[in-house]
Amino acid sequence: MTSAISAQRSLYDDEHELLRDTARAFADKHAAPHAERWRAEGKVDRELFREAARAGILGFSIPEAYGGGGVTDFRFNAVIGEEFSRHPASDGLAGVGLSNDIVVPYFTDLTDDEQKARWLPGIATGELIVAVAMTEPGTGSDLAGIATTALLDGDDYVVNGSKVFISNGQNADLVVTAVRTGPDRHGGISLLVIEADRPGFSRGRNLEKVGLHAQDTSELYFQDVRVPATNLLGEEGAGFKALMRNLPQERISIAANALASIEGVLERTLDYVKQRKAFGKPIGSFQNTRFELADMVTTARVGRSHLDDLLRRHSRGELTAVDAAAAKFWATERYVDIVGRCLQLHGAYGYMLEYRIAHDYLDSRISTIYGGTTEIMKEIVGRDLGL
Repeated sequence: MTSAISAQRSLYDDEHELLRDTARAFADKHAAPHAERWRAEGKVDRELFREAARAGILGFSIPEAYGGGGVTDFRFNAVIGEEFSRHPASDGLAGVGLSNDIVVPYFTDLTDDEQKARWLPGIATGELIVAVAMTEPGTGSDLAGIATTALLDGDDYVVNGSKVFISNGQNADLVVTAVRTGPDRHGGISLLVIEADRPGFSRGRNLEKVGLHAQDTSELYFQDVRVPATNLLGEEGAGFKALMRNLPQERISIAANALASIEGVLERTLDYVKQRKAFGKPIGSFQNTRFELADMVTTARVGRSHLDDLLRRHSRGELTAVDAAAAKFWATERYVDIVGRCLQLHGAYGYMLEYRIAHDYLDSRISTIYGGTTEIMKEIVGRDLGL
């Protein structure tokens, strides 16, 4: 994709660009018309996931034998994430990207043949919406501190506890849940898939957030929920390692989406300053505006070169957890900074919710927190320096 913000890139080939066109058209047709209603209601329609599956942009990494596209090249994920993140209805599209980049890998990589046959076809068609539940009221970045228990009773685990800040939480049918199956801080954590219709499972509030208003984010409660042992992902006690293995992809996805969001914000701001007039001329003609945009666009271009290199390495299986952490905190911090500066260029109109920049401002702030806070990311990078 070429624009005034992002130059021609060598990361993608024609097949990736065709998918980009599909993703953009999908967002225009199936998200944009509903964006305001979804923000008011606090969640998207379930039909969005079915439409995404029909368009070939949901569950495409699921093997063909189970109804997916069998695509393992993460660059296809990145293309969809970029177009969704740039789009004015990005908050409504976030759940589809979350499913592709973060949740589906648990179902494709950790399941046995029986589990694949049971869950993957429904995920591939969008009939089964998925979520992952790690965070608890008393544990955020400290995943090893989770307290939700799963005690084996015959052929079932009995689950008790709660989770919070769970994306797709109101719509989810299948929840990959981090549970404590033993006393060891790391080795006592396992992953269970919990169906939302099981007795004792309940959804709490759809949490009211500063931004991302169309993305449902929920509390989940488990009270003596009986879950078959056949719902265990991988081996008992291997959950922490599985979570750690998937986090680099989650973080590079967040970084790539943050950078694409920056590009979208800059494109819309560039259009605005060319049209908005003050003192008889476009505000884009003022030196301060030119200097601000020159600085921000250069940051975006430098970041794009770096992120494309990391995406290329991830597609080859070479991305390290440290590089993903560094990219995550750098891109999201730049995102927050640039959105604030673009809002300033809009003046008072930038503070009005009828302008997309106001939603960008609200939506951006969580990016430095979810998927691992900036402080935790810096800790990972700092420790790798031998400090």
